[in-house]
Amino acid sequence: MSKKTNIKWQSEPQKHDYPAAISYLSLTMGLQASKNIAKKLERAEMTEFAAKDIFRASMLSLLGVSNSHVEKDRARVIQNETLSPLLLFRDQRNGKLVIADGYHRLCAVYTFDEDAIIPCKIV
Repeated sequence: MSKKTNIKWQSEPQKHDYPAAISYLSLTMGLQASKNIAKKLERAEMTEFAAKDIFRASMLSLLGVSNSHVEKDRARVIQNETLSPLLLFRDQRNGKLVIADGYHRLCAVYTFDEDAIIPCKIV
């Protein structure tokens, strides 16, 4: 039986994750709508989902370890550093989950354990 990697998480997303989410979301929904979602995310309670379920709901592909951001986050896991929780948005209009911030962290964690429980905020 293989040993599971212990992945450590911060209790809340970092402050700079919210402007990153706004930047990403504004590409598809405009700046004001993105700011409104970020405000809702800041107020949202923490929850958690399995890595594999987040991937399925987002319909995104898994980035490989050759991606520099995934590689950095994998190194952080190996060095026992904490990761920031994900920020997720339920895009009901398109019927999918949007990873507003944390895609590279999710990909890094998935390489260790697809069943890993990921803390996040979701609106």
